[in-house]
Amino acid sequence: MPMDIGLTDAQRESSVEALRKLLGETYALYAKTHGYHWNVTGPSFNSLHAMFMTQYTELWAALDEIAERIRALGHFAPGSPGEMMDLATIKPDNGIPDAQDMIGNLAKGHEAVSRAAKEGIKVAEANGDAVTVDLMTQRATIAEKTAWMLRASI
Repeated sequence: MPMDIGLTDAQRESSVEALRKLLGETYALYAKTHGYHWNVTGPSFNSLHAMFMTQYTELWAALDEIAERIRALGHFAPGSPGEMMDLATIKPDNGIPDAQDMIGNLAKGHEAVSRAAKEGIKVAEANGDAVTVDLMTQRATIAEKTAWMLRASI
């Protein structure tokens, strides 16, 4: 069935590409955060274990929201972990870092998510895609607040 939501096919495609990048960064950060939750050790174990769980739970919910926006724009969302990881600048660790490095790595990851969201805002604004702008703004807000909280923990 044809789609008429006030955006051209080219505008929808452009917004979707920005959303895919955000999805990739979010997925890579989710995987890293969940792995850190499992593997953190040290005197701050309890607080970090709980904080990482809160963060990966929020990221998991964000993945669904981003993918559903891609679908609402008439495109398919990346469907495999590999496909999503290929879209990300956030890379997996080789080994298990210590707790302080985990915190720093996650702060940098949330900063990468914020950058992807802000680039997406520019694209979506140029397309007149207010719904995607709103989603991207929310993602940047959460990412920057989380990065601040992580940096404050170091």
